[in-house]
Parts: sequence; structure tokens; C-alpha cells
Amino acid sequence: MRAGWLAGWLAGGRNKLIVGVSILRAGETMEQALCEVSQNITIGKILIQTNLDTGEPELHYLRLPKDIKEAHVMLMDATVATGAAAMMAIRVLLDHDVPEENIILLSMLMGGSGVHSIAYAFPNVKLVTTAVDKEVNDEFHILPGLGNFGDRYFGTDFTADRQEPPMAS
Repeated sequence: MRAGWLAGWLAGGRNKLIVGVSILRAGETMEQALCEVSQNITIGKILIQTNLDTGEPELHYLRLPKDIKEAHVMLMDATVATGAAAMMAIRVLLDHDVPEENIILLSMLMGGSGVHSIAYAFPNVKLVTTAVDKEVNDEFHILPGLGNFGDRYFGTDFTADRQEPPMAS
């Protein structure tokens, strides 16, 4: 698709109900831009984390707008490596009666394997990204990639070698 397609689609969306859904944490980095382009948008949140032992995604938190099944959903994740978290998020949206053709996955960078996995599993979901890097390493990071985009954006540096920070009481 040509550049500017999404902005044109959003601008023409006067009769479309548009909802943003962030895959936490890195998806939150895209919320402000979406809100600036499409005012009065509601935002939902999905927290999916990769189990470091199995490499499988796990759903930890879900908060979706009530009218999501009638909406076009902008699903946001800054980087998509294997596509596992994005596919789980898409399944969650489908389970909440969002039609597959109403889901647009927005990402700044995708791994080639993630693009292929998502496109194969959900052929009617639209994928919008600025770039596709070909390689994903054994730790599920895109190469050359951006590093951990959420850590870079939020100024944190949590690694699997360190203990998790204590939970707030």
C-alpha cells in the first residue's frame, strides 16, 4: 500500500467508530500520535508478556472499550518480532466480536517471520509498518532491530538476568 494510506483512512473516518488498543508496554508509545490524528478516540489496553522459560505469550491484563465490536481497531505495538503477542491480541479482539477485517495492526518495526505468521493466520488483518527486518534471534529480538523499544522510550532497563522489581503494595 502507498504511504499516507492510514492517515487518509483515518481522516475519512467521520462515520467510522475507531478504537485504539495498545499492546503494553511498547504500544503505549504510539497512543499520542493516534489520538492527535483521530480525536475523540477511545483507547484500550492489553498486557501480553512473553514467558521467558517457554517463549510463549501470556495474557495478564485486558481493558477494552464497551463498543469495540462495532469499531475499527488500531492495534498498536512498536515492534513485532515473531508475531506471537500480536496474534494473541488479535485472538482476544476476535473473541470480543471484532471482525478480522476491522483490525489494523500498527507497528514501527516488524520481523519478517512475524509478518508472515500474522498474515497467514489472519489474512484479513491489515498490517502497517515502517520497516521489516529479516532476522529474529533466539531471544526473540529483531535484528538489527531497535533493541527493547519500550525500555528505550520509558528509560528503563529490565533484563532477565536481574530480579524483578518489588511489587508496589
